[in-house]
Amino acid sequence: MSLSPATLDQARTHLRRADPVLRRVIDRTGPCTMRKGRRHFQSLARAIVAQQISSKAAKSIWGRLQDLLRPGPVNAASIANLSVEQLRSVGISPQKAAYLHDLAAHVSRGSLQLHRLSRYPDELVIERLIAVKGIGEWTAQMFLMFSLGRLDVFPHGDLGIRTAIRNLYDLPDLPDRMTCQPLVEVWRPYSTIACWYLWRSIEDDDTW
Repeated sequence: MSLSPATLDQARTHLRRADPVLRRVIDRTGPCTMRKGRRHFQSLARAIVAQQISSKAAKSIWGRLQDLLRPGPVNAASIANLSVEQLRSVGISPQKAAYLHDLAAHVSRGSLQLHRLSRYPDELVIERLIAVKGIGEWTAQMFLMFSLGRLDVFPHGDLGIRTAIRNLYDLPDLPDRMTCQPLVEVWRPYSTIACWYLWRSIEDDDTW
């Protein structure tokens, strides 16, 4: 299955029937507008840039990086050709600069073949991605969801998801993985779409 309009409608129907709490979020939010990204390198590079900073700051830094590389794109070759000092000039920390260079190196030498990841099961995609410095399980899960369009991914460590579940289901504390598992079983095989609605429940316009 893919993120086609028909599949998204099926997912919404399933989730509304399966979970009365999520039904209210879905009815308030409307149809899911999630789309699969096509630029895999850019997706991972943006995720690295956005680590541990606000969405607003991440947008600003990413825009300056794009400006630095214009008229060319942000890709493995262009990142590899930038020095740490050049990356720092747009607001990227030395640590994140090292992460970006490691990602570019993996892609350039072929040890990470991004165009082939869509053929692999989720577990293998995560295994390949976390071999890159600065890419952990959460970033790999975001890639599965938003770049490969995998429909049944649940990023159990995501703070926004845990906050939304706590708020919507009247829990006293942020839920751990075990607490979330019964909900995930109800949402399958559309956990990704459920998460999209959970994020919408706590956000205004802070996505990018």
